[in-house]
Amino acid sequence: MSLSIEELREQLASRIGIDEVRRVAKDTAPQQLFSLFYDSDERVARNAAWALTHQDDGAVAMLPHDQLINFVLSTSNSSLRRLALSLLERQVFVEEDLRTDFLDFCLFGMKSLDEPPGVQSLCMKLAHRMCGCYPELQHEFDETLSMMQAESYTPAVRGLIRRLRKMNGKR
Repeated sequence: MSLSIEELREQLASRIGIDEVRRVAKDTAPQQLFSLFYDSDERVARNAAWALTHQDDGAVAMLPHDQLINFVLSTSNSSLRRLALSLLERQVFVEEDLRTDFLDFCLFGMKSLDEPPGVQSLCMKLAHRMCGCYPELQHEFDETLSMMQAESYTPAVRGLIRRLRKMNGKR
């Protein structure tokens, strides 16, 4: 049974758990959930984004790529940014359509100590994918990684840095 956008919004406005998120993801069209990303109630927006992360890869692939990027670049909510980045990580990046503003955001976000570790890691993974298309960008990515050896990062972020450096033939 499909809910109206207002019924869905009302449902997402309350505190919900993982079982409810999975049910909403299963029963709701991705476009309907995506329309709530910009909701004025941050809980509604966050729960809609969370439900989208539980949809299958085919549904995530159909989300508007540029709109997701625009959302990441414009939101000040780090939870919403992390959820949107995790959706982007599941999408295809076409070499001809790479956005330099988003690449710059990811290169900055991966090393920014102001970002939570989840955002740092997702930015690092996305920047690695985008830079892999061009040798000169791959060199810039490697240089950025080599500058990130500070003890300021969490163990998880440091582990990702080591894995990516190893993948790129750096130690």
